[in-house]
Amino acid sequence: MEFTDPPVWVTDARYVGAYRVWLRFNDGLEGEIDLSAELHGQVFEPLRDVTLFGQLRLHPEYETIVWPNGADLAPEFLYEQVKRAVSDAA
Repeated sequence: MEFTDPPVWVTDARYVGAYRVWLRFNDGLEGEIDLSAELHGQVFEPLRDVTLFGQLRLHPEYETIVWPNGADLAPEFLYEQVKRAVSDAA
């Protein structure tokens, strides 16, 4: 995975529905992504419950999205996913 330089972080996040989220980053990139393929492993499998998944929030200190069960995704990973989705949509 390629990481960005300078660092990026999530500035706004919204639950869209199912396993989709809309994100905005500090450099202005924004877009919607489907995270259903990322819900594997002990921490992420509980998020297959869309009710729990929908409880995502923006963590002010981590500057990324988090869930009540302690799951979070690196902002760099999310950035690359949004960047790919935006590129694919163009």
